[in-house]
Amino acid sequence: MGSEVSTRADFSRVRYAQCWEDADILCEALCVGQGGCCLSIASAGDNALALLGSGAERVVALDMNPAQLACLALRVAAYRELEHGELLELVGSRPSTRRAALYRRCRPLLAPEARAYWDAHPDGIAAGIGAAGRFEHYFAVFRERVLPLVHDRRRVAALLEGGPRERRERFYESRWNTWRWRLLFRLFFSRFVMGRLGRDPAFFRYVEGSVAEHILARTRHALVELDPADNPYLHWILTGHHGEALPLALREASFERIRERLDRIEWHALSIEEYLEREPAQRFDAFNLSDIFEYMSEANYHRLLDHLVGAARPGARLAYWNMRVPRRRPDSMADRLAPLESLAKRLHAGDKAFFYSDFIVEEVRG
Repeated sequence: MGSEVSTRADFSRVRYAQCWEDADILCEALCVGQGGCCLSIASAGDNALALLGSGAERVVALDMNPAQLACLALRVAAYRELEHGELLELVGSRPSTRRAALYRRCRPLLAPEARAYWDAHPDGIAAGIGAAGRFEHYFAVFRERVLPLVHDRRRVAALLEGGPRERRERFYESRWNTWRWRLLFRLFFSRFVMGRLGRDPAFFRYVEGSVAEHILARTRHALVELDPADNPYLHWILTGHHGEALPLALREASFERIRERLDRIEWHALSIEEYLEREPAQRFDAFNLSDIFEYMSEANYHRLLDHLVGAARPGARLAYWNMRVPRRRPDSMADRLAPLESLAKRLHAGDKAFFYSDFIVEEVRG
């Protein structure tokens, strides 16, 4: 059984060159510090590596797109070969004039497929591998062409200074939330523009309502309720680098922990459906499911959820995000899967990757 979206979306290039989901809330939700085996959507690899560094005994990372797995493979090689500061340069978190040389050091550690991909994309190396995806290019267009029409660099820098909540709200209402900001934001983050420049249009098949209005409201949450100074995702969107705020996998405290555990991660160019069919005896304690359920019908979501629970040990946890398509355990599975609603609500309130309307955490009943 293949994935529903595999027949409609383009999987020939890097779509996400970094994970746009908050690994801090993911790792807390899945309790990977207690060990166990984790099944993870690979994406660019950051969150699979964060799970590894946070204590998972084994991580199986899956993606239907070989280009996404090339991102993960290069990250694994970089953790093996580079020092922490050099890794940040290669990713693009820090400025650098030597990314090509850093890549040449990592290149011998890559399998032929990943090596061929990155050899063919030197511009992706030069810009920082965290900027090499379609979604990151979309944000770069916003940052370089749209944002300057609304706010200059000094105002952006003032926003990212953060501070107490009262200051953040005052700044947002008096200096940031202008009519021009709202107008251009609604245009640029519309379903049409995002489908043309950012996400694949197939990913919006089951979306209802205004995408732009939802993201605008969530952006206010990120700028007022959360501190922009601590938000690596916001820093990248507005400046093109992470500044002093880093995602979990890229923090210095995580670096050695991930490096010493790299033999515990594996990756496969398969959908979850294909992997579960190929490995029917495999059992997992944690599932990082990204937002994959948004891309499939409700019937297919229920079918896959049933298969995942069948591959889970008692007490295993599943974590996934909703943006505009509501997905959560159906009543028909109430005897097998319990929603952890209070935990999920608390974690979602602090979600630094602020685009999502909901964060779901569910636990397999014993």
